[in-house]
Amino acid sequence: MKSAFIVFDGMTSLDFIGFYDPVTRLKSMDILDDFEWRVCATAAQVVDDRGLRIDADAIGEPLGAYDMVFVPGGFGTRALQHDRGFIDWMRTAAPVPLKISVCTGALLLGAAGFLRDKRATTHPGALKELQQYCGTVVRERVVDEGDTITAGGVSCGIDAGLHLVQRLAGAKARTRVANQMDYPYG
Repeated sequence: MKSAFIVFDGMTSLDFIGFYDPVTRLKSMDILDDFEWRVCATAAQVVDDRGLRIDADAIGEPLGAYDMVFVPGGFGTRALQHDRGFIDWMRTAAPVPLKISVCTGALLLGAAGFLRDKRATTHPGALKELQQYCGTVVRERVVDEGDTITAGGVSCGIDAGLHLVQRLAGAKARTRVANQMDYPYG
């Protein structure tokens, strides 16, 4: 399974890492040997909302060849949802079978058209802003619509990651990963 983790200036790193950690354990814990990933961006390096710098593995490459695309949130999403160049790049993920967001990353999935007529969630402070992009806004930690998964605010990234672990590898794998992370809510 080839996965793209999208990063951008102004993202919230915990949105990214909260999801990235449990999901990449599929590989590091020998649960899914074929799980691989790349960190993707439109620039070689991005800076999160607090100054942390993250280097991208793939810069501006089309996203259509991946099996999964993940988008974190953060204050950077407020401008990016209106950035035609960025949204056009996101739209290259149209053929990707699974698109996932945490927090306001849902605004980017929505702006790209991937949430149309679907149930979706985001950070509680952005629920109204999400309405323009989806069929129904719900306030839940994780919303799985088959080809899209959206998660609520920041800490929901861990829940979304564990949800995907279970979806890909089963309940025992989810429990194993949650225990390894010392995550009592998994």
